[in-house]
Amino acid sequence: MTRKKLIAGNWKMNGSLAANAALLQAVADGLQQQQAAACDVAVAVPAAYLAQVQQLLAGTAIALGAQDVSEHSSGAFTGEISAAMLQEFGVCYALVGHSERRQYHGETDAVVAAKAQAALAAGMTPVVCIGETLAEREAGQTEAVVQRQLGAVLDTVGKDDVLRLVVAYEPVWAIGTGKTATPEQAQAVHAALRAQLVAAHPEAAGVRLLYGGSMNAANAASLLAQPDIDGGLIGGAALKAADFLQIIAAAAGDL
Repeated sequence: MTRKKLIAGNWKMNGSLAANAALLQAVADGLQQQQAAACDVAVAVPAAYLAQVQQLLAGTAIALGAQDVSEHSSGAFTGEISAAMLQEFGVCYALVGHSERRQYHGETDAVVAAKAQAALAAGMTPVVCIGETLAEREAGQTEAVVQRQLGAVLDTVGKDDVLRLVVAYEPVWAIGTGKTATPEQAQAVHAALRAQLVAAHPEAAGVRLLYGGSMNAANAASLLAQPDIDGGLIGGAALKAADFLQIIAAAAGDL
């Protein structure tokens, strides 16, 4: 089955008004030259910049993403941002369950599932982030951990909503470390996740599975050549226009 690749940049807590404008101008200009319509592109930006980036992306082929979304619709939740609020800024994608949220903010599988459900209810696509730690991998628990994390979401959302998910496999030990799963290691996990998705819904072979965890301009092509890797969730390389464009080019040429 041919799935359109998705390259999504996660800026994390980086950016400034001037830097954002320069970066997105360079990426948009590069996309026009590449004519990379064969690949979907998105950027998940800090909440403070949603309004600015919404304007900067107008008329481009780049979709807007948020880095988090509240599981709550409104109320006394200081600092939280609801799905409805994000929707007003034209947000298409919302990251849920990034390992940094799980590690530093104590997000459980149940909270991640509730956030995914909130995003879906507002018409957004949740990018469900899952991944194992180095200790879990060395203990042979990789498949059990990622299937538990994904299973919590599959058990919470409606059956047909499974088809609206994007799943990002990000081994925690490879995020921001410069270490990357080999294409074979990543493919093995993606294949297991694909089987889990298809077991939940017979049409879920079309759900896109992204690889995150130090995907960069040098290794993107070999990772994206794997049959069950449908794109990337890009961290540091998404902050450099040339690198981000090279990854997009690798994805577009892989169809």
